[in-house]
Amino acid sequence: MNDISKDNFLEGKILPPLIKFAIPLMMSLFLQSLYGAVDLVVVGQFGSPASMSAVATGGQLMVAVTSIVTGLTMGITILIGQAVGSGKPENANYVVCAMVKLFSVIAVVITAVLVIIPTPLAKLLQAPEEALEQTALYIRICGCGMIFITAYNAISGIFRGIGNSITPFVFVLIACCINIVLDLVFVAVLHMDAAGAALATIIAQACSVIFSLIYVKKKKLPFPVTKKGFSQKGSVKNIITVGAPIALQDFLVSISFLIITAIVNKLGVTQSASIGIAEKLFVFLSIVPMSFLSALSAFVAQNAGHGNLKRAKQSLFCASAVSLSFGIIMFLVTFFAGDMLARIFTQDSAVIASTAEYFKSCSFEYIIIAVSFCMLGYFNGLKKTTFVMVQGILTAFLVRIPLSYYFSSLENTNMMFIGIAVPASAAVSLVMCIIYYFMINRKSKPKTALPDGKEEIAQNTQQA
Repeated sequence: MNDISKDNFLEGKILPPLIKFAIPLMMSLFLQSLYGAVDLVVVGQFGSPASMSAVATGGQLMVAVTSIVTGLTMGITILIGQAVGSGKPENANYVVCAMVKLFSVIAVVITAVLVIIPTPLAKLLQAPEEALEQTALYIRICGCGMIFITAYNAISGIFRGIGNSITPFVFVLIACCINIVLDLVFVAVLHMDAAGAALATIIAQACSVIFSLIYVKKKKLPFPVTKKGFSQKGSVKNIITVGAPIALQDFLVSISFLIITAIVNKLGVTQSASIGIAEKLFVFLSIVPMSFLSALSAFVAQNAGHGNLKRAKQSLFCASAVSLSFGIIMFLVTFFAGDMLARIFTQDSAVIASTAEYFKSCSFEYIIIAVSFCMLGYFNGLKKTTFVMVQGILTAFLVRIPLSYYFSSLENTNMMFIGIAVPASAAVSLVMCIIYYFMINRKSKPKTALPDGKEEIAQNTQQA
């Protein structure tokens, strides 16, 4: 049968297939990040600081909203991965059918909220007065494209669950090229400012969905998708059970960044633009650990479903070693060349200086998350998503936000002080991950030594 499943995670060497799977994820993340980054670059070069602030603030809100979808998508990836690993294709069919029902409702609800009340949302984010109107318009236009954002992420979740990360990359590559061209047309030529950037983004997303649907129709998944699957009870609940903790964690962490953005927005347009630049660059600079987070979620899920927890654990250490080496490089770049990175987006000297200040302190985060993100991917694959949610919420709301508020309220404060909250929260997250790792692995040890290890595998699989 001609299908679109590519990689075998269940046997042989660990690092080659893991990297092979992670590289397209990195490239997809890179291109997806270009959506917002290109918007900010083009608006920064051809618009005003106010329009740049509007894209930065509105973009942060869209990241928060989209995190609900991407979190639930991770649940789809995990459930399909375990169905494939356990050799039960009918379960994957149920997941896909439940995904269609669930995501249709979510897309309609989110679209309604963003289209109806964009101005109150912009005010809630403390958008500077001179950027308020453009911020609201950016939010409304992007809200109209939520159905495409939801559909693309859902389809990508299916591909990644079966071990195929190349196909989603191709779709996002096409969409990114369209987005860049339309950004230049709408913003540089037609001078539509933030509205043009938003319009370019949703048109590009729509194109990616159209191409992906055509591809799925022509190719075959490694499992049938039948009408009977839509009547299967409990499948939507399974997605919510696994994906909702991740979605809630991602959403609340994104909300925490929005709160921090609102705190910084009070300091002025310059600071608002600078933190917007730093957040746009974050995805590019953390692209390796973020990719391994997704890759390990699928890799570990398949091996857990197959009953091979030893291989799942080994994949964590392999990924962490590779990720850490990149994290050190990103630390050096952000600490010593923050001004150079800021110049990619703007030539405003005040914004460049403010962004460089912020990077001086938050640069340490890139070393820490190189390991913690890999551990979170490992926990996701084991369906330990409740812990992933709890640690994300605690570090955001008990560490990052309070510290950001405190440092921003100091007399003669600057972006360097505010940035200290970033590595501090990342460090707390890493400590929690390490403690939890030893907790679950201590519980999984058998009480008696078993020569062939079969009972140990069964016990570990049950706990996972």
